Amino acid sequence: MAYRDLRVAILSIEGTNCDEELRVALQQLGASAEIVHLKQFEGRDVSPAERRRLSDYAALFVPGGFSSGDYVRAGAIFAARVRASIGPQLEEFVREGRIVAGICNGFQVLTELGLLPGAPGGRLRRPDAVLMTNDSGRFECRPTFVAWQGGVFGSLAHLEKGARFLFPSAHGEGKLVLGGDAPTRLRELEASGQILFRWVAPDGGPPVYPWNPNGSEGDVAGLTNPEGNVFGLMPHPERSFFRAQAPDWTRTGGPEGFGDGRTFFGAVLDHAAARA
Repeated sequence: MAYRDLRVAILSIEGTNCDEELRVALQQLGASAEIVHLKQFEGRDVSPAERRRLSDYAALFVPGGFSSGDYVRAGAIFAARVRASIGPQLEEFVREGRIVAGICNGFQVLTELGLLPGAPGGRLRRPDAVLMTNDSGRFECRPTFVAWQGGVFGSLAHLEKGARFLFPSAHGEGKLVLGGDAPTRLRELEASGQILFRWVAPDGGPPVYPWNPNGSEGDVAGLTNPEGNVFGLMPHPERSFFRAQAPDWTRTGGPEGFGDGRTFFGAVLDHAAARA
């Protein structure tokens, strides 16, 4: 499918990173991807030509990094600024079924906004989950594997449940902790199909550390909202888009071609195009 008419915004503020890698990956697939600073949506301290409207985009990505230094909690300040400035527009964006995606720090931002795990209707709300300091107590940066859980994110429906992806991890605060009675809440998310990915070992087995790099409850590595158009994941698919980014390419056939990130982002754009 051609995505040349699909406009994608990659939201940035001070401290975000991997936005350029995301832009390259999405443009490689043919989407019109643009890095947009939050001030451009606010119309603050920018020229008229630099202003942007959220409603002009089919998808919004919140990238990784250390937004605003990750003070208070990871993603908390970025989320507060989004809530205060473009909160109503973002709620409308979600209600219209457009894609909102958070990767690593972006996942942290979406949980702070209450969009993940979220509730039907797409409203910003008080957080009912948090991404906390890894059980190891340190920053974890390594190749990791996740398995698709067959939930409401329909664009991966052509794959068998348990299909594995190699997505590198790089985070210090990735442990998902659910609010309320955590075991009950985890079962509810499983039943509603909101678990997008779980950490797995390379052979698909249980993710004993370091394959679950943070100790997340239920080995959860990614979530969606009830409708499936808002999602977040801790590992970085943009860091496995090209085959040359794989840790084993020198041993397994050379750098040409694409990695697992391309499959995933292609599915995301399919999802966005179907709802645009």
